[in-house]
Amino acid sequence: MARIPSHTKAFTIQKAKSPQKPVYHDGILTEQPIQHPEDGQVLVKMGAVAFNHKDLWQRMGMYPGIAMGATFGGDGAGIVIASGTPNDPLLNKRVFLTPTRGWEEDPRAPETVFGILGGGVFPPLGTFSEYVLVERDQVIPSPEHLDDVHIAAWPVGGVTAWRAVAVNAQVESGQNVLITGIGGGVALLAMQICLAKGANLYVTSGSQEKIQKAISLGAKGGANYKEKNWPAQIGALLAKDRHTVLDAIIDSAGGDIMGQAGKILKQGGRVVCYGMTASPAIPLTMRQVLANQQLIGSTMGSHKDLKDATDFLAKHRIIPIVSHVLDGLESAEEGFELLKRGDQFGKVVIKLRERNASQSQAKL
Repeated sequence: MARIPSHTKAFTIQKAKSPQKPVYHDGILTEQPIQHPEDGQVLVKMGAVAFNHKDLWQRMGMYPGIAMGATFGGDGAGIVIASGTPNDPLLNKRVFLTPTRGWEEDPRAPETVFGILGGGVFPPLGTFSEYVLVERDQVIPSPEHLDDVHIAAWPVGGVTAWRAVAVNAQVESGQNVLITGIGGGVALLAMQICLAKGANLYVTSGSQEKIQKAISLGAKGGANYKEKNWPAQIGALLAKDRHTVLDAIIDSAGGDIMGQAGKILKQGGRVVCYGMTASPAIPLTMRQVLANQQLIGSTMGSHKDLKDATDFLAKHRIIPIVSHVLDGLESAEEGFELLKRGDQFGKVVIKLRERNASQSQAKL
């Protein structure tokens, strides 16, 4: 049987010691006992974990269901080192954790109460830990072409991007697609999925550097959304490529996206919105109704969506884009600072360190 440390380091959320406005809760590295896996559970030694904006919003007190003392993190990958199932074929296999609970396969919405790993009451676990005890049926084998750092950058963003692109926008080869706010993890994964599907891709960003990076990865062109005429710029790029209109828009900002881009979206075109970074309201007027244009809300997806997305990832050998790789859970605060600045292009990942062999051991 595997021998592992009796305790695991975990990066947890704690109530801010001193009152401050706006609120910013503490992140504390703690030592927690490692529980033995029971029937239906496995113990994963984490190789890498990744940040999401949810982690930052929790520290800012802007996310529901925060549980003080809970471990941060919804993304993580590693290797199964112990199981409550005798002779479990998952032993010594590389896996990543399913980041949600409550949504297994319904194509429309969660079947029960929906929750995301990390920092909350439900589910009561997070990935920012050296070892994670998790339900056996809530891990997925890691694609062979990816190491732990790159597969850790996949689950939350991957299932969100897949739901937006493949399920809701129904992007197909040859279609013209606009992705707004390129540079974030979800937007970049949506771009990679669209490109793998054979779509003609255009982007927006507030940074010309990020637009150029997207073009170097396969986008046809882009426009700075800080400029009022950005829709006309995208329209000119479409015309240059001998296209007329967009088939779909994958949007992360909200606001007046329907009014701004409606003229370059085809009749019956789809706007799929998975975020509201600009505004929590999206006006829909009779002009869009008469054009049969559709506004579709999109969130993370089901366990089945994530499996389908991972099969696509493996088939097309997509490598999630990683912006920064940090060293050990001790560097977690640096990751939060990177998210605050918002200048990353891709995911911020922590590669976990190997435990010192002289540390106390417990036999499972």
